Amino acid sequence: MALTKTVAQVIRLEHPVINGFKEFIMRGNVIDLAVAVVIGTAFTALVTAIVTSIFNPLIASIFSAESLADSLVLPLRGGDGILFGAVIGALINFLLIAAVVYFAIVLPLNKLKESQDRRRNAGIPAAVVVDPTTELDLLTEIRDLLAKNAAADQGPKH
Repeated sequence: MALTKTVAQVIRLEHPVINGFKEFIMRGNVIDLAVAVVIGTAFTALVTAIVTSIFNPLIASIFSAESLADSLVLPLRGGDGILFGAVIGALINFLLIAAVVYFAIVLPLNKLKESQDRRRNAGIPAAVVVDPTTELDLLTEIRDLLAKNAAADQGPKH
C-alpha cells in the first residue's frame, strides 16, 4: 500500500524529493550559474582563439617553432618530449582569463559596493521610494471604498 502511494506520488511529481528538486532548480542561483557556465564556455573559446592566433605565433617565432606547443621541447629517450611551450600557452590562457574576469567583473562590482557603502554611511538611501504603500494603507483604502459603495447603495431609490 505504501509503495503504491509512493509510486503514485512520483508519477504525479508530488514526492518530497521531487518537490525539493523542483525548488532547487527554480532558485535564481541555479539559473545564474547555468548562464555563467554558458558565458564562460563562450569566453573560453574567445580567449583560446586569441592565444592560439596571436600569442602562440609570437612566442613560437621567438623560439623558432610553428606553434607554442612545439617550442621549448625537452626531448626524452623514447622519442617523446616534455612540452614546456604547451605549459606556457596554458599559463598565458589562464592569465588572460583571470585578467578579464578581474577587470571586467570583480573590479566594477567592488567599486559599486564601495559606492553603496559610502552612500549608506552618509545617510543617502540607495533607492528612494516615492510612495511606500503599506498593507495598512491598502486595507484603509479598501474600507473607504466599501463604505462609499455601501452609502451609494443606501441612497434614494426612484
